[in-house]
Amino acid sequence: MAIALAKGEAFDMTPAFGTVSAWLNDPHPAAAIRARGEKLALDAEALLTDGRLLSPFDLQALKACGVTYVRSMLERVIEERCRGDASQAEAVRAEVRGIIGDDLTSLRPGSPEAMALKQNLVERGWWSQYLEVGIGPDAEVFTKGQPLSSVGSGARIGVHPDSAWNNPEPEVVLAVDSQGRILGAALGNDVNLRDVEGRSALLLGRAKDNNAACAIGPAIRLFDEGFTLEDIRQAETTLTIEGTDGFRLAESGKVGAISRDPTDLVAQMIGPHHQYPDGAALFLGTPFSPAQDRGEPGMGFTHKYGDVVHIASPRLGALCNTVERTDLCPPWRFGIGALMANLRQRGLPRA
Repeated sequence: MAIALAKGEAFDMTPAFGTVSAWLNDPHPAAAIRARGEKLALDAEALLTDGRLLSPFDLQALKACGVTYVRSMLERVIEERCRGDASQAEAVRAEVRGIIGDDLTSLRPGSPEAMALKQNLVERGWWSQYLEVGIGPDAEVFTKGQPLSSVGSGARIGVHPDSAWNNPEPEVVLAVDSQGRILGAALGNDVNLRDVEGRSALLLGRAKDNNAACAIGPAIRLFDEGFTLEDIRQAETTLTIEGTDGFRLAESGKVGAISRDPTDLVAQMIGPHHQYPDGAALFLGTPFSPAQDRGEPGMGFTHKYGDVVHIASPRLGALCNTVERTDLCPPWRFGIGALMANLRQRGLPRA
């Protein structure tokens, strides 16, 4: 069921549209809520806080941008230099910052200044594929998972049992329709296996596309006169991790620290060169990767099963999930065929 909330009231959009992607592809999705939705006798606020919501995206492509923040870019370079060995991270981190520094916030990707830095690093033997997409003209945009594979707030999120160095990635997720319009946003967790991707960037799929490893929620907040893309640029996300071992981590990051504007990232994802007829959910990248030591000094952070991950932003709500092994999370069985069969059995959409 696709439920829309408007001024404290709940509406079922499924009879009119069938899927969230069809609803968001309407010329005026916000106006369609009252015009075409069926009012429900539900507590709208309780829906957002009961912790049992499905992902707000269904048929949309699940896309993600990588290395869009200086902090995350440096951590990716560190992963690469460590070859996935967390024990080397602190020493490599100091070496990387000694060469390129950590204040690249004013450097515009693809600019002459960025290209001069690239040439300098090449000459010193320190060029990296992560620096290429971090300061070069082309953004990294990859497929995080398949349509309908993301989980919502309250669900378990998966970490592959083969990984010994991993972390959550708190991000803002844009809702983009088939025409490339940015309609709204949600919160997301682009779970990452640092040791896997650190061994080789060609293992990105293994590091990213795992059972229950893509969480989005609690809902898509559509843009209107009181909430715009500028509010996303000014937003701050907070990450809290609480473990069954008593460990607690709290960090925050500003979306506006991003090195590429969200409109640029969307333009690199969709256009004449690449279409998404059902729209897309686009992760903007994470402002930070948690590095707080959890065990031995210098070993940094990695998940333990049972961790509760809480990602929040004042105008987007909170996304909360508990970490579990990917093979112990509920298997993904409800795909596009199952959705179409379910809608057909219910005679939906009716409009």
